[in-house]
Amino acid sequence: MSKRAFHAVAYDVPNDKRRLKVARLLERYGERVQYSVFEMWLTAEEAETVRHELLSIIDEKEDQIRIYRLCEADVRRIAVLGDGEVQPPPGPVVVL
Repeated sequence: MSKRAFHAVAYDVPNDKRRLKVARLLERYGERVQYSVFEMWLTAEEAETVRHELLSIIDEKEDQIRIYRLCEADVRRIAVLGDGEVQPPPGPVVVL
């Protein structure tokens, strides 16, 4: 099983239709922590899938997406000012 790494994804997509598609895609993988920022714990395979799916949605001449992969030490140093908290790593998954 692949280890999960913390990713923060921030985007600036001026087109409403594409922006909605980007948000819906990211909601499948993580949690929205600000209007255009998501936090998620992804395996390397999932991160590559998200990247490819985002590239299929955006217009590379108009849109901008930044994906930050942080190591565990960096995640522990994230400071949240105000309401909210850093998304914890996912717990064990039980399949019935």
